[in-house]
Amino acid sequence: MATEKDNEACKKLFVEKCGFTKFRTPAILVHPVHSHSKRISIRANILKLDVAEAESLYRECMGTAEFFPKDIDAVLGNKLSLGTWVAVPRAEQWQRCHRSTSWAVMSMWNTSEVFKMNVKGVRMATRVCAATSRFLDRALPWLNIPSVPDLFRSFGVAFLYGVHAEGARGGELMNHLCRFAHNLAREKGCRLVATEVGGCDPLKHYIPHWNCFSCPEDLWCIKKLTLATEEEEEEEHDWCKSAAGVKLFVDPREF
Repeated sequence: MATEKDNEACKKLFVEKCGFTKFRTPAILVHPVHSHSKRISIRANILKLDVAEAESLYRECMGTAEFFPKDIDAVLGNKLSLGTWVAVPRAEQWQRCHRSTSWAVMSMWNTSEVFKMNVKGVRMATRVCAATSRFLDRALPWLNIPSVPDLFRSFGVAFLYGVHAEGARGGELMNHLCRFAHNLAREKGCRLVATEVGGCDPLKHYIPHWNCFSCPEDLWCIKKLTLATEEEEEEEHDWCKSAAGVKLFVDPREF
């Protein structure tokens, strides 16, 4: 069960009455897709991986992350997955057997092929302000105006998954990847870019997002549907009560 951390009514129902346990508090980070394209720094090389190489990389680097899917090959090969990209410093090259000192990786999922969203109940003044920002952004793209997309009609969301980085410049390279993802989402007609990372993941400070669209402390609650015997309790680790890890792999099929 997932809800917002400050939803007291929901917590009382599921945690206090239904016996759920508070499990994780990941961060949902959302960024609007502007009318202008984001500038990609020349300090980074962005390369697309094929499915086999992406699968190998994810199994090696995120295979122990919570909720990592065993059928990661099926996820990466799904028609909704737009691809996997890595970013490395400009002066370095990406090689499968010899990786760069710093690098970042992310994959992108097009949810608009499955469902679409829209925002209702917004005041006319807010709609006018949003429309004005888009008009100015289209007319003066070099000003990089942070325009608000049209969220009042059906729109799609691009979801970033498999977000991971290593090295001293890993966070910076992830930021470049997010800029690239923004431009790709714009090409695909999506109006929001979203991702979900662990609450303790330092990458959340490098992923561009707007606080008004994001949920910094989503709440996941969990409950076992079967009771374990005494022997099973001694032999098995109760992962429902385990401490949160830094890395969290959110399966895009469950988003």
